[in-house]
Amino acid sequence: MAQNLPETMKALVCQEVGQPLQLTTVPTPRPTPGSVVVKVLAVQSQRSLAAIIAGKTPFTFPKPLTPGNSAIGRVAATGQDTTSLAIGQLVMLDTFVRARDNTDIQILWGFSDGFTPQSKKFMADNWAMGSYAEYVRAPLENTWALDEKRLCGSPSGGGLGYTIDDLASLPEILIPYGGLRGINLQPGETIVIAPATGGFSGAAVFAALAMGATVVAMGRNAKVLQKLKDQFPRVRTVVNTGDVQADTAALRALGPIDAYLDLSPPQASASTHIRSCFLALRQYGRASLMGFIPTDLALPYSHAMGNNLTIRGQFMYERADVKSLIRLAESGQLKLGSAGCYEQCGKYRLDEMEECFKKTEACQEAGQVVLITP
Repeated sequence: MAQNLPETMKALVCQEVGQPLQLTTVPTPRPTPGSVVVKVLAVQSQRSLAAIIAGKTPFTFPKPLTPGNSAIGRVAATGQDTTSLAIGQLVMLDTFVRARDNTDIQILWGFSDGFTPQSKKFMADNWAMGSYAEYVRAPLENTWALDEKRLCGSPSGGGLGYTIDDLASLPEILIPYGGLRGINLQPGETIVIAPATGGFSGAAVFAALAMGATVVAMGRNAKVLQKLKDQFPRVRTVVNTGDVQADTAALRALGPIDAYLDLSPPQASASTHIRSCFLALRQYGRASLMGFIPTDLALPYSHAMGNNLTIRGQFMYERADVKSLIRLAESGQLKLGSAGCYEQCGKYRLDEMEECFKKTEACQEAGQVVLITP
């Protein structure tokens, strides 16, 4: 039911690749079967969105597009088939959308229509309006209820004392959490996360710690590595020197290394850290590849064979991972906000996107967050 929705709302719109986002008045979406309408409260500024809109990445999108990504909001209107969500419910919106009748058709709602004709049509016909708007229509299966009393309530009453802004970091943590769950990371194990000083890779550190693992954070930014080590007793650090033999020895000295999560960006294609991390894995170690390297890599074949390594590619996460992460946050094991080493670098309205993009570009280190609050 479309209860108390305004006739129109403000939304950011991209008409064509390479054109700036325009703040536009558009009709407020109405719920359809299988969807709800959510009032957007806070969304983390997408780190690569400016490059995507400019056409500088492999990602494509339907035009016009209201961009966005996963968000925190409140249910504003429900469809006729909504059974568990209620008006006013605090929710997290998950950007990884799969077609209901064919889960091989996948999009990243708000910024990528996938790589097949079917996925491109699926997004254009259904999900071309993302969360950089006052309201957004969301798939039911991508709308996750949050226990507001537990997460945001006063610690004196059994709550965790988080703000809505604090919760906006959950979706970023969810992505590497999918990779960690994919290789069945267990409490007490030691995992190398490399590189570990950027946004997503820093989120991987926070997730692995919440899962009970010891983390070896590897990267080139010694300052950020030290910050992670100072904040968390179970973080060890290794600076990537580019010397495979020396870096492998430094990793092994902190082992045995049970697992390795790689989150390498495209510019790390020639980095030596991938080989060092593979060579540091123990017998029956596991590796998860979640980065975005466009070129082929030479892996240490004999080492992988001789040590019975498991190597898994991982794109995003599974539905069960979303439920699991929310439970981890509600339990208090996953720390958010300042308790989780997060630093809010800025908060912007929809009419401040030029400044928002500049701040986002400047805040790329682990734990740094820029928010949009429509």
